[in-house]
Amino acid sequence: MHCHLDFAPDVHEAGADAQEQLAGAFSVTVSPAGYVRAARELDSFERVRVGLGLHPWWIADGTCEDEVALFERLAPCERFIGEVGLDFGREHAARREAQLATFDRVVSTCTDGGKVISIHAVRAVGATLDVLERRSALAGNVCIFHRFAGTSDELHRAVRLGCRFSINPKMLASKRGRAYARSIPEDLLLLETDEPSGEGAAYDAHAARLRLESMIDELAALRRAPRFELAARIAHKSAELLS
Repeated sequence: MHCHLDFAPDVHEAGADAQEQLAGAFSVTVSPAGYVRAARELDSFERVRVGLGLHPWWIADGTCEDEVALFERLAPCERFIGEVGLDFGREHAARREAQLATFDRVVSTCTDGGKVISIHAVRAVGATLDVLERRSALAGNVCIFHRFAGTSDELHRAVRLGCRFSINPKMLASKRGRAYARSIPEDLLLLETDEPSGEGAAYDAHAARLRLESMIDELAALRRAPRFELAARIAHKSAELLS
């Protein structure tokens, strides 16, 4: 429920690989221009959904107005949105106000509902939820926190508001991430790989499938849940979102 097929050296080949190996994939992008290219390359793959994105790392003070405007033009016709959000980590905190202004505009395009939104939030979960609540974007859309890394209180708030959470291997590698994966209600759990890891990185959908299956094994053990039943419920929820 969160990957970057457009980062692969050959995007069409990555889409074909995903189509063959996976039941479905939500391939997010980091900019509207990137979305336009990725949508064109991946259009023929019925199991792949491409998200219109505007990643907070790509936002700088006053330098991306054309990209924001393009996002606003495209968003009304798109169901899948991502990767969008806020990042107040040390490297990006200086652009806090620009990020907030842009994310507010992004969320404003989603107020009619019906969208599936993949959200990046680093040291900014509370601020992200504030914007989503202020713009009344939570009730009519499916908001998914990708690799959730907020506080316990923020997790409880997001759960209470009906957000969903896509778990990836890096999350399961930390003590806090495993604790969150154990406590998130089952009907809000999704899986992701966040692969390829960067532009130009290789993509292997067979390896991605094995990682997803391994995560199911680990989640079932963490939650002391029957593996088959957990896998079936997550698959059903994912299929509903991608249909």
